[in-house]
Amino acid sequence: MAEKKLRKEKKKKELTADDLMKLEIAKELGLMDKVEELGWGGLTAKETGRIGGLMTAKKKQRKK
Repeated sequence: MAEKKLRKEKKKKELTADDLMKLEIAKELGLMDKVEELGWGGLTAKETGRIGGLMTAKKKQRKK
């Protein structure tokens, strides 16, 4: 039984700058409750695309 718990526990990886930006944008859009409940896979294509588009825009702004 203890083995099942070990397999279910996910290893926490170090968050990258992109991961932090994605979390920040999800918070701004009010999607964090949905992400926490269902995970990133629970978002619709429209929501995911919106996050990706805003990430791209922010990256372009930072390069300037």
